[in-house]
Amino acid sequence: MIQHIWRNLRLALTIFVIFGLGYSLVLAGIGNVLFPSQAQGSLIVQHGQVIGSSLIGQSSQGPGLFRGRPSATVNAVTGRPQPYNADNSAGSNLGPTNPALLQAVRQSISSLRGQIAGAIPGNLVESSASGLDPEITLQAALAQVPAVSRQTGIGRARLRRLVAKEAEGPLLGLYGPWRVNVLKLNLALRQVEGR
Repeated sequence: MIQHIWRNLRLALTIFVIFGLGYSLVLAGIGNVLFPSQAQGSLIVQHGQVIGSSLIGQSSQGPGLFRGRPSATVNAVTGRPQPYNADNSAGSNLGPTNPALLQAVRQSISSLRGQIAGAIPGNLVESSASGLDPEITLQAALAQVPAVSRQTGIGRARLRRLVAKEAEGPLLGLYGPWRVNVLKLNLALRQVEGR
């Protein structure tokens, strides 16, 4: 009986080492060799300092910046909104008839009034499923050009070219709309401004 228990424990330990540790280490090693930037979090470094990740949205509410999608992340302990908190990435899970969602969308719309002429693109007033979406649609970026032009003094045509340069097409040319990474766009904008 003890021999059977000992044999089963050795088998369980061997399986744990091979599949629990070995497999994970091999995949991490392959990822670091083939995709080093992505394996390290797609970090964006400027002047030797990490300023963000191209995979995680950040707050960009200041004047003269392109805005990203609203964030729905909350503090895990208090349940209160804590925008762009990557420690607790999750959507609000509020349904379309929920008064809290309607209020949040109305607040987002009112904060954009006067900055965007015409219809406001939906992804500028609705949060994403993760609450940390780093990208907006090309349409949403172009809708912000007049306001950013007024705030920075950079011509609209030049800003449209900048947005077009930073735009990425659908995944594999098939999936999703044209999109723009907001952090990368704002960094390119800072370079144009000379900051």
